[in-house]
Amino acid sequence: MSTTNEIRSSFLEYFSKNEHEKVDSSPLIPRNDPTLLFTNAGMVQFKNVFTGQEKRPYSRAVTTQKCVRAGGKHNDLENVGRTARHHTFFEMLGNFSFGDYFKEQAIEHAWTLLTKEFGLPKDKLLVTVFHDDDEAVGHWKKISGLTDDRIIRIATSDNFWSMGDTGPCGPCSEIFYDHGDHIPGGPPGSPDEDGDRFIEIWNLVFMQFEQLNKETRENLPRPSIDTGMGLERLTAVLQGKHDNYDIDLMRTIIEASADISNKDADGEFKISHRVIADHLRSSAFLVADGVLPSNEGRGYVLRRIMRRAMRHAHMLGAKDPMIWKLVTTLVHEMGEAFPELSRAQSLITETLKVEETKFKETLDRGLKLLGDATDKLGDQEALPGDVAFKLYDTFGFPLDLTKDILKGQKRDLDEDGFDIAMAKQKAAARAAWSGSGEAATDQLWFDMHERIGASEFLGYQTDSAEGQVQAIVVNGAERETATEGDDILVVLNQTPFYGESGGQEGDHGILKSIDGFEMEVKDTQKKQDVYIHIGRVLTGSLKVGDVVETHIDVVRRTRLRAHHSATHLLHEALRQRLGEHVTQKGSLVAEDRLRFDFAHQKPMSEEEMRQVEIDVNDRIRLNAPVAVHLTTPEDAIKAGAMALFGEKYGDEVRVVSMGGLDMDKGEDRDYSTELCGGTHVSRTGDIGFLKITGEAGLAAGVRRIEAVVGQAALDYVNDREQMLFKASASLKTSPAELSTRITGLLDERKRLDRELTETRKKLATGGGGKTAEIEKIGDVGFIAHLLGDVPPRDLKPMADEIKKKLDSGVIVLIAANDGKASIVISVTDDLTSKFSAVDLVRAGSEALGGKGGGGRPDMAQAGGPNAEKGADAIAAIRAAISEAA
Repeated sequence: MSTTNEIRSSFLEYFSKNEHEKVDSSPLIPRNDPTLLFTNAGMVQFKNVFTGQEKRPYSRAVTTQKCVRAGGKHNDLENVGRTARHHTFFEMLGNFSFGDYFKEQAIEHAWTLLTKEFGLPKDKLLVTVFHDDDEAVGHWKKISGLTDDRIIRIATSDNFWSMGDTGPCGPCSEIFYDHGDHIPGGPPGSPDEDGDRFIEIWNLVFMQFEQLNKETRENLPRPSIDTGMGLERLTAVLQGKHDNYDIDLMRTIIEASADISNKDADGEFKISHRVIADHLRSSAFLVADGVLPSNEGRGYVLRRIMRRAMRHAHMLGAKDPMIWKLVTTLVHEMGEAFPELSRAQSLITETLKVEETKFKETLDRGLKLLGDATDKLGDQEALPGDVAFKLYDTFGFPLDLTKDILKGQKRDLDEDGFDIAMAKQKAAARAAWSGSGEAATDQLWFDMHERIGASEFLGYQTDSAEGQVQAIVVNGAERETATEGDDILVVLNQTPFYGESGGQEGDHGILKSIDGFEMEVKDTQKKQDVYIHIGRVLTGSLKVGDVVETHIDVVRRTRLRAHHSATHLLHEALRQRLGEHVTQKGSLVAEDRLRFDFAHQKPMSEEEMRQVEIDVNDRIRLNAPVAVHLTTPEDAIKAGAMALFGEKYGDEVRVVSMGGLDMDKGEDRDYSTELCGGTHVSRTGDIGFLKITGEAGLAAGVRRIEAVVGQAALDYVNDREQMLFKASASLKTSPAELSTRITGLLDERKRLDRELTETRKKLATGGGGKTAEIEKIGDVGFIAHLLGDVPPRDLKPMADEIKKKLDSGVIVLIAANDGKASIVISVTDDLTSKFSAVDLVRAGSEALGGKGGGGRPDMAQAGGPNAEKGADAIAAIRAAISEAA
């Protein structure tokens, strides 16, 4: 018997041998169709290839596509575990032709693979075709030899596929397997077609038309093929099973669940084991593709799936969280085919464990509330909506979980009452927020969040995607359209653009569409979990509801990631070198630099900065992986994770670890572990290297360190190297000898300065030891000199030298530097009772255009902006002496 993994491989290898490009499954979050909650078919990743918007280097492809149907119109959640073929997660096998082969070869491949490669008996197979597709009927007869009664014409949309109201479309041909007359049900098209005897295993879509409008359809110039076959259904057929949950893959997980819970896999709790097995796959693959539990959007669907599984684990009697223990089994079974499952194993495990631990805390109380409420109801009386809302709001019961519990009691739920209670809560939240004093502009985003919900951030996994326009804002007001030249704010339902937060700047990039619209995004902000793309329309027009391509500036994002990850390493290096009192007080993560503010009482020494720089670069060179996992803020901090300054955290947080193991912290502790929602490198080596560019005080007890990494660090070092070479060339020496040469020049400068100062003193005192010429103002000796370009610091020593040779008098020295004047006045001790040097210097300063001046009665100094007024200043001082005398 072939295993599920062998069947998958055989399918891929068959088409690979027939010149099909083997293409990896696309993520479960559709990047090229924002109208889909999750990827739900194999053709989703090729949608733009079929429409001609995208070209690929191959015209044939084969895939096994991960699919989830758990929300929107494709929602199989409530039937999971109760039927033989309903799943939230399944694999879709498919082969595709993009304008290459068409109906005949598609039918031939399908028939050959099923009957020859897989060995299915021909008499167990029958097919359907669209009622007027005579071409397909002819190919089936020729290739398979099926008789007319086993080629069933269907006139409904079941056998006609379309991408939407307009676009590519065409007839289908479905292949059914007959499980035998011991199972109730009739062939497709019969009154009993809903039975389980005849099961569709493969759908071949012949994409041959373009629907232009409701009435008009024309032939495509290059008709194409899109097929889809459920791996689980095919495996059940090939393994002789009628129930998908009995195939080897599902059975292995179910038996692991039975072993952990000690409950028979096929006994009273059979449905619970099946639900757990299915929901484990959905949860694990969604987490691996970047979805984390939350209260909105895709994250909320994931939480619903997880909590349904956890409720069934509770029904099994599990006292402790158990779902996470099954991850190893799942990875063993599917990790080879889907390597992303192995790479994310620790994140999946931790996420499931945290979610189940948290939910178990409220599950018992919620079930008691539900039990008390239903005990008061009559038989089959509907549960009041306000009770269901309390379960949702207080105990975290998704509505469908409550409905699932009530389904076992054959009881309905008053959903209108639930909606009324929800509306009341939103109104109360709005009133509380409106009275909180927030800025009026934020009211716009609060209202928008209430109306359209949070934006889905895709930027952890991709740099480009498609998004649907939810709102356009111009000058603080919403608009339906925008045109070329408009400065606008755009909100999309999903985006890879990071909104500024946690110190990291928002992304830049381009929004565009096939209709010619293009917008330059100059910034991205986040308000109320709504991501706002800020920029200008370059060409074309945009309206609410349009689908646009989103492309971030990848080079800029790469540099932002490097600087952000380096900030984490820098934080830890500072703590280890300066002490655990170091805590973050603010940060900036830009593409060309980082800035980190931290608590510390004194400046860092050169040696401390050198050691911190060495420590960070040692961790960078380790090229250790950067790991992310989900936990509660309390558990993260208890385990040693650092919380970022000013960041608000919800019930669950992303924890980013990097730098490799740090033996000083314990054998299993990473060098840096922080709570962080930003974007980061995959490995520390991607940072390049770090160079500290400065350290300074910011406020009392707060220091700021600045640094650059990667290309910015290389540019910084290159700039300094060029400055070094230029300085060496100017001084006619080598870079290695530059320091010695500069020291010599400084020593020579000091010697010359001393000689110049001595010369100036001699000149000021008359030179050669002679006493300067003394003027008499009345009986007061007066010496005044206009000295020209003399440093202000030299004036007082000069005045002291003159004073030593003057028995009695007033000395005035005025120097001019760059058009500004400095003035010093010295009064001998015998005259300080009559003249104050401070009063005299102020008189002189006023004449120079200055104000004030200060000093002692015997020595004062001042300045003024008008050096050319030196003679006027001396005259003003003479007048002041004359008046006082």
